Amino acid sequence: MNSGPDANGPGRPAEQTRRTVEFPSAGAERADVRIRSLRTVPELQQADAVLRTVWNTPDIAEPPLALDVMCALAHTGGYVAAAYLGTAMVGVTAGFRTIGDSLHSHVAGVLPGMHGRGIGAAMKSHQREWAARAGLSSISWTYDPLIRRNAHFNLRRLGAVAEAYLPDFYGPLADGINDGDDSDRLFVSWPVHGTPHAPAPLPDLAAAEPVLEADGNGEPVPRAATGGVLRCVTPVDAESLRRTDPAAARRWRSAMRQALGGALENGYRIDGFDRSGWYVLRRKETSE
Repeated sequence: MNSGPDANGPGRPAEQTRRTVEFPSAGAERADVRIRSLRTVPELQQADAVLRTVWNTPDIAEPPLALDVMCALAHTGGYVAAAYLGTAMVGVTAGFRTIGDSLHSHVAGVLPGMHGRGIGAAMKSHQREWAARAGLSSISWTYDPLIRRNAHFNLRRLGAVAEAYLPDFYGPLADGINDGDDSDRLFVSWPVHGTPHAPAPLPDLAAAEPVLEADGNGEPVPRAATGGVLRCVTPVDAESLRRTDPAAARRWRSAMRQALGGALENGYRIDGFDRSGWYVLRRKETSE
C-alpha cells in the first residue's frame, strides 16, 4: 500500500471528525464524540491500555490486538482509530484491508461505563467513511452470538448481515473476557455505500418455531425445528454467566452452536434480532 486509506500517508497528520451520529434505526441515542485515526506511538500505547481495560486483560496476558500489530497497521495504511469524549480516549477500533475490497474490523471496544452513549455507532460511522475514501465496498467483523447487546447493535441498529457461523474461530483465547470459552463467532458484513440498511420488521415471535429456548432455570433447551421461520434465544447475560458459572456458559455455547450454527448450515438465514433476546431465522427460499 502506498498511503493510508484516509489519504494521510504514514507520518502525516491524521484526520479527525467531531460529529453527532444517529443511524436510521438508532432511535434517539446519540453521542457527541470526536473520532480520529492514530499514528504516533504514545497514541497507540494509550489505545493498547484502553483495549486491555475493555477486555480486562492482565498485564502478563496477550491483549486483543498486540501493540506492535497496531503500530504496523497505522504505519502501512491499515485502520486504527480512537473515540474521544473531550480529551479522554474512550474507545478504540482497528482493522485491515482484505482481498475483495473490504475492511475487516478486527477489534472494537468502548470503556466500561461508556455504553449506551452511541460511541459504538460513531466508531462504525467513522469506519464507513474511512472505507469509502479507500474505495472499499463493505466492512466485515465477527461477534460472539451469545451476547445480546452485540447482536442487537450489529443486526438491528446497524443492519449488518450475518454471513456465517464460525465455531471456535480464534481458537483458545486468554484475553480476560474469553478465558476458558470456545471462541464461536458470527461473521457479518455491512455495505459501505448508500444509506445504512434499516432492517425490516420482524414477524410475531409466537408464530416462529423455537430451535433453542430457555427453561425456568435459565438452562438452554434445543428443539428439533423445521418450520419456515425459527427463533433462537440467547442467555440473558452471557458475559456474567461466563464469570459466575463457566459450566453453564459452556452449555449455552454448545447449544447455540447446535441450534443457530446448525440452522445456518441447513439453509436458514438470520433475518434479525428481537430486543427480547431472540434471533429470527427464515428458510432462504421462503423469503426470496
